[in-house]
Amino acid sequence: MRLSKITDKAATIFFWVAGISIIVILAWFLVQILGGGVSHLSWSFITGKPSESAAGGGVGPQLFNSFYILFLSLLVSLPIGISAGIYMAIYARNNKFTDIIRISVEALSSVPSIVLGLFGALLFVNIMGWGFSIKAGAATLALLNLPILVRITEQSIRAVPQSYWEASLALGSTKWQAIRKVLIPSSLPGLITGITLVSGRALGETAILIYTAGTSVSRQFPDVGLKKMGETLAVHLWYVGGSSLAPDAAEIAKGSAALLIIVVLVFNLLIALPSRMISKRLTGGK
Repeated sequence: MRLSKITDKAATIFFWVAGISIIVILAWFLVQILGGGVSHLSWSFITGKPSESAAGGGVGPQLFNSFYILFLSLLVSLPIGISAGIYMAIYARNNKFTDIIRISVEALSSVPSIVLGLFGALLFVNIMGWGFSIKAGAATLALLNLPILVRITEQSIRAVPQSYWEASLALGSTKWQAIRKVLIPSSLPGLITGITLVSGRALGETAILIYTAGTSVSRQFPDVGLKKMGETLAVHLWYVGGSSLAPDAAEIAKGSAALLIIVVLVFNLLIALPSRMISKRLTGGK
């Protein structure tokens, strides 16, 4: 009994130390990036156009392209990924074929983004003739999102108690009615969390978009043309940090990094807070 108490205290101390260490590391990370970049943020910087050689350039087109490409990629990947996840959770039988599909989905979700970037450059940029464009970047980014969305959707659906499904069918619902009115609402917090993770990863993606969307922006702002090059904020950060000729390239890079962190944090909060409210409502406020 005494040994079990000592083990319990040791485990408690270990997990507390691990949790505090993670918080400290994250805090240090934010302080280092935000501390060096927040001072460079201004309205003219956030909304202004970039400058290749003169000082004082902004990141307005890049910030717009980040959300525009994200929206287009989710427009493609969300319906396909969620539908495939529902099929795997409800309709697919447990056999070797579905096991192969699950293994393939997990393998694709761990493929390095630069590999997908090269694949997108080969397929969309060269073979399909789209060139470096927003639609090529969005299509390739959708390929990055799909495996993660499929897996998260399947896991979220399977996490719903089986009694919910059985009770809905027992009351005379069809499979589609049970999915639409019972399973999807019950699994919505998990789905929203998955979408948040996918969106945050997509906002910070660089390798894929360098090879497909390019490292330049349209002269018009905002420009929603799908055939235009679409440098995003993350790609601009990479470019300014290594190739820009602007005399204030270091300040632009610091400001871009700080802005990217703030955008990702705010975007995640805007999705995570409604998710928690929905979760509390579904669980009766527990």
